[in-house]
Amino acid sequence: MKVLISGGAGYIGSTIASACLDAGIHPVLLDNLATGRREFTVGRDFYEGDIADGSLIDRIFAEHPDIEAVVHCAALIVVPDSVADPVGYYTNNVTKSLEFVSHLLRNGCGRMIFSSSASIYAAGDDFTVDEDSPHAPQSPYARTKTVCEGMFADIAATQPLRILSLRYFNPIGADPRMRTGLQLRRPSHALGKLIEAYEDGTPFTVTGTDWPTRDGSGIRDYVHVWDLAAAHVAALTRFDALLPAQTRSTAINLGTGTGTTVHELAAAFNEVVDAPVKTTDAPPRPGDVVGAYTRSDRAGRLLDWHPRYSVADGIRHSLEWAAERDGILGPVS
Repeated sequence: MKVLISGGAGYIGSTIASACLDAGIHPVLLDNLATGRREFTVGRDFYEGDIADGSLIDRIFAEHPDIEAVVHCAALIVVPDSVADPVGYYTNNVTKSLEFVSHLLRNGCGRMIFSSSASIYAAGDDFTVDEDSPHAPQSPYARTKTVCEGMFADIAATQPLRILSLRYFNPIGADPRMRTGLQLRRPSHALGKLIEAYEDGTPFTVTGTDWPTRDGSGIRDYVHVWDLAAAHVAALTRFDALLPAQTRSTAINLGTGTGTTVHELAAAFNEVVDAPVKTTDAPPRPGDVVGAYTRSDRAGRLLDWHPRYSVADGIRHSLEWAAERDGILGPVS
């Protein structure tokens, strides 16, 4: 099998590509390198360019007519940035995705896995959600994912394209073989900030401590990025069974089913490292939400997928990647 991965030089896309290679699936990568890294494409079929570039998409399919499916990972993903630049986020995540789909249809590609997000959900009183939970996105980033899912479902209803939306919870970790990991030296999510505090010897700031959780901090479902990648491999190999001809689109949550608060994440981090990080409290950032975790077993039933790695594993692999990152990607960025 051959698969096109948009955003294939990014954190998740490149990890999916590694998992595909390990499973005997041939990945073809497309990335404009706005946030992706060329180093993650070495030794792989790679096209530098934009998903909205129709002539480039046509060339990819002309040179790889045996592509059977697309994994669409290309997107901007930083919540505070989306609040500051909603136009840029809607342009990149929605407008360009619509153009991308039109190019896929023209080239006869009938299968797409979409990298969606659990940030689209309205969490219940117990902070759990399943695939039928109501949507209430709280940031422009999350709304772009909601809009794309609806847009893709409308297209799939009448066009020869079936869509599987995989709704990620909170990815952490790195490829256990250290081929890929977070490309940013200073990522904005909680674990990235914990690692930054650990490296700098400064306190870790918990943003938002008045949420109605067991300790007041936000709650998340931290899922290892390698487990996410394995789920994509399972979805690719089971795609036609998951979406028979009469089923045009569906969604599956990808999470562990366990909620971890930010304070609990910090405590787990301090159990792994040699020098514990102190914490301080601060108000939530623009676009922050209390969070949620999945109660669904749909991924287990339909994909035969179950997370293998723990939060502690994700922390250890993230620390290992942080220690090796500059040697792989260079000290600048």
